[in-house]
Amino acid sequence: MGDYVWFHDVSWHASYAVYFFVIGILAGLSFMSYGSWITPALCPLREKAAYGSIALLALGGVLLIADLSQPLRFLNILNPGYLNFSSPLAWGALNIVAFAVASVFYILALRKGDESRGKLLALVTALLALGLPVYTGFDLTVHQSRPVWNSPIIPVLFVAMAIASGSAVGSLLAMGNEEAQKVLRQYMLWSAGAVAVMLVSVMGTTNYGGSAAELTFMIMTTGTMGLLFIGVGFLAGSVAPAVLLFAPMGKSQAVLMVSALLILVGGAALRYVLLMAPQQLQTLF
Repeated sequence: MGDYVWFHDVSWHASYAVYFFVIGILAGLSFMSYGSWITPALCPLREKAAYGSIALLALGGVLLIADLSQPLRFLNILNPGYLNFSSPLAWGALNIVAFAVASVFYILALRKGDESRGKLLALVTALLALGLPVYTGFDLTVHQSRPVWNSPIIPVLFVAMAIASGSAVGSLLAMGNEEAQKVLRQYMLWSAGAVAVMLVSVMGTTNYGGSAAELTFMIMTTGTMGLLFIGVGFLAGSVAPAVLLFAPMGKSQAVLMVSALLILVGGAALRYVLLMAPQQLQTLF
């Protein structure tokens, strides 16, 4: 009598990690589609990347709506009078809607063969796509009491992972096209390397933080989380692709395919751990 059982649970469940992964790829594909207007070698990816990004946006939207306790509430984002513009969630919702609208107009321009309008819409779509991983990272950063999340490097890390993931998917889509593969190899190489460097920074600052940060570091680097974060995400998904692509053999089709797959698997693992591990403390105490 008088005793209470407190059921600790995480606020953001694993479905958000899938959403982060999907959003990262679609943002990267939007970058590739715009890049095709600047780099002729990427022209074969222009329409594939555009269609792929809008398809992944639909999947991401379904994931977000399904996570709502009352799914029909997603209609509220279409009502400007309902939005709280002091909340990052409101700006994120507007970014997603604006990206969807721009993507539709961009695809219509591509279908009509309107190059001048298509190039402009590709730029607008790419800029809005940039806001997606930035907003995702910012949405985590504003949690001041959460180790790892509350770091200004997180939005930048999500952008780098988006470039890496989008380049990896683009490399798989452009398989057999040597000119496109040559450009995408550079994108994958430097973005994977950048992700690895930022992960070292995240691990270092977390390990030497306060008690909560140190406990979070232990969770991220031991057990199943450690295997996913250090083994799959950092070593296999970031360091290994960068080393393989930098080596002389990195120009071969087989190495490009393996590197692309490693980046995708590693990117999924990193997003899962970065989302879930910092929340584990509240389930323990």
